[in-house]
Amino acid sequence: MSAPSFFNSAHGTKIAYYKTPGKGPGVVFMGGFKSDMEGGKALALEAWCRKTGRAFVRFDYQGHGQSSGKFRDGTIGLWAKDALAVIDNLTEGPQVLVGSSMGGWIAMLAARARPARVKGLVGIAAAPDFTVRMWNDDFDEATRQEVLEKGFMERPCDYGDDPYIITQALIEDGWHNRVIAGPLNLDIPVRLIQGTEDADVPWQTAQLIADKITGDDVEIILVPGGDHRLSRDIDLKRLVRVVNQVTRKI
Repeated sequence: MSAPSFFNSAHGTKIAYYKTPGKGPGVVFMGGFKSDMEGGKALALEAWCRKTGRAFVRFDYQGHGQSSGKFRDGTIGLWAKDALAVIDNLTEGPQVLVGSSMGGWIAMLAARARPARVKGLVGIAAAPDFTVRMWNDDFDEATRQEVLEKGFMERPCDYGDDPYIITQALIEDGWHNRVIAGPLNLDIPVRLIQGTEDADVPWQTAQLIADKITGDDVEIILVPGGDHRLSRDIDLKRLVRVVNQVTRKI
């Protein structure tokens, strides 16, 4: 595999990325919390874009994968800045954003910030405002007190050996970057792919997101028995099919 390219963003992140040139609308993949751009979904979309001659970009946020910085120093707002820097510097014309888990939240922030550029959005187990749900519903009082006293807490990670580091800064910044606390003004095609057996994002989250989006071209695609990753061969084929359908609407 070839080494990634890098560019230095104006806000200080050295962002690692792979860019596939091609026709528009382009596709930008945004990964999940403590994930990177080497996952099956990103690579499946890249392979499809290469095959069809469509522009594609995948990248790592600050503190993720091969980009600069430490994971524990990151926040939703900073990672959204990384995503906007990618859109602004590495893409041209209309784009379809594909966001997995936390990447769905980042994609929604980016779509809201760049309405002239973002013309479609596909969420895979999208997890907007997950830090709010984590603080209010997942943490008990002792855990919340630990975060407030120490500034962070460690949480086991089901997808790797290292624990998640949940910082007070992440929680507070997440509150300020909520997207479904009120209407989400997106007048673009939105597709939400969601597994019914997702242990991290309740499937009802997709309905909540759809209810908050003000545009009328929103569809939920429920996957019976689907987990959080949605990375089986059948899941990847579905993802490519859905992204293809959205690009054809633009």
